[in-house]
Amino acid sequence: MTNYKLLSKQILALAETEPNYLPVLSNASALLNEALDDINWAGFYLMDNGSLLLGPFQGKVACIRIQIGKGVCGTAVAEDKTQLIENVHDFPGHIACDCASNAEIVIPIHKNGEIVGVLDIDSPTIGRFTLEDKEGLEEFVRALETVVEF
Repeated sequence: MTNYKLLSKQILALAETEPNYLPVLSNASALLNEALDDINWAGFYLMDNGSLLLGPFQGKVACIRIQIGKGVCGTAVAEDKTQLIENVHDFPGHIACDCASNAEIVIPIHKNGEIVGVLDIDSPTIGRFTLEDKEGLEEFVRALETVVEF
């Protein structure tokens, strides 16, 4: 079982001396990649000129730009809602950056009431992400929102 409260405290501690988004999100993706079992990608897409641009991540190469409303990440932004997808192959319009990914969770990140990006985590295992993961990762994102300067 993942200790999301500890992960949130760790990312807050890592951001204490430098709140710039680049090092904090880089460390956040590394932290999640090490702490979460059975994942194959953990990272961020950031808003840029009306679409999502690839940000810091851990995993295989990824899609560079995603349009709002497209795929799981773009849908998370369009709906401003966490997307917990048990089987990405059942998700209409899924963008397959890595064909080994079968489950995905995406959480919108906000600053001053605006979406500034998303946290995206993929797994090769169908049904990998639970409601406990959703709640814990949303808590992790809320911690990021309090400290990161975008």
